[in-house]
Amino acid sequence: MSRAAFDTGVPHPARVYDYWLGGKDNYAADREVAEQVLQVMPVMAEVARGCRLFLAAVVSYLAADLGIRQFLDIGTGLPTADNTHQVAQRAAPEARVVYVDNDPIVLAHASALLRSHAPGLCAYVDADARDVGTVLAAAEETLDFSQPVAVIMLGVSHASSDINGGGQPQATDRYNGRAATPITLRSREQVARFFDGLDLVPPGITALGQWAPGLALAPASTLPTYTALAAKR
Repeated sequence: MSRAAFDTGVPHPARVYDYWLGGKDNYAADREVAEQVLQVMPVMAEVARGCRLFLAAVVSYLAADLGIRQFLDIGTGLPTADNTHQVAQRAAPEARVVYVDNDPIVLAHASALLRSHAPGLCAYVDADARDVGTVLAAAEETLDFSQPVAVIMLGVSHASSDINGGGQPQATDRYNGRAATPITLRSREQVARFFDGLDLVPPGITALGQWAPGLALAPASTLPTYTALAAKR
């Protein structure tokens, strides 16, 4: 994520996504590029909604079924329904969540992300996702890294090149022509490399909308994004 994206005339992923989700926290530049993408890839709004549903499903599974009590949400975006701490703390009120983003609008809304009640806890880190040292040092003030931590990276360069959802190459060109942070299309094989050294939780890498713990769901439609959950060995 580039600091140049702080210019309201440069589209920022969090604000573009907010527009696709029907939110109001975006600028003209964000709306313009979002609409340009929708013109060639109308399914993108459905992808955005599907990502939020996946977030809720996977966080609920981690907290309720696997007993995870700590979450590091990198590239959190703007608050909407069922944020990570809300889902996690419904299953485990003591869950701790650290959000990471570098958009000043997300920072301005951080208070909405930090409405946690004891015994749970939330914190917000204003940092670039690529600045790993800063992210981990700040997160360690809230999270205990000697205990299991779920790392969430939802919508951080995730689009697929080999699921025919229609319009991905054209949509990518339109977005990358304006945005400070480019999108990279990747095949399933390329996405799988991100999980080298990790154990994929069944059903493994699936198209968006098909993931559920232990099985792949019959898709209502094919959305051009891959999702997965994996554990460190």
